[in-house]
Amino acid sequence: MLSREQMDSLVRYHDELRYWNARVNMISHNDEEHIWVKHILHSLMLLKYVSFKPKARVLDVGTGGGLPGLPIKIARPDVKMTLIDSIAKKIKMVSMFAQHTGLKDVDVICTRAERLADDAHYRGYFDVVITRATASAKDIISWTSPLLAKNGCWALMKGGDLSHEIEEARAALPAGQVQVEELLIDCFGVPQFKADEKKVLICRLS
Repeated sequence: MLSREQMDSLVRYHDELRYWNARVNMISHNDEEHIWVKHILHSLMLLKYVSFKPKARVLDVGTGGGLPGLPIKIARPDVKMTLIDSIAKKIKMVSMFAQHTGLKDVDVICTRAERLADDAHYRGYFDVVITRATASAKDIISWTSPLLAKNGCWALMKGGDLSHEIEEARAALPAGQVQVEELLIDCFGVPQFKADEKKVLICRLS
């Protein structure tokens, strides 16, 4: 259950994302009337399917306009959220959104996941790596596996038939084995998630 303060933060984020999207393209303009469901609520669905331990270190890869990382951070203020994107103008917006919603323990970095993996500080640092349809599961795992803490996991938000992508993900690390759990998002009152086959792929190294 979200507090009134958290709801106010989500409203502020929604309003700013919609306003600034006309100037800095972060989401499809066709989605501007549906930000609550298609973007904010969809992002929050990760909390239903992924176990974020207290004070978890979370990496949002290809965050764009702060999705799914900022809604997750608003709902779970205890986690330490790092959001990255290679496009500087998007990162500038995400930093502003985080400041205006009063979020703490948020790092916003203009970089690629492969470059972040070169930074010794972040190796083995993150408990959960999250992303929304940024790249294939195989690529996300390959780029960020050096960043994942022991017993950590990837939580990837995707849609449609993922059978081929899952097989690629399982073969992504020849020296290890990737366990993949495919979960269809089911949200009461929002049938479009199931109709659109919105899913969460949870990947772990065995």
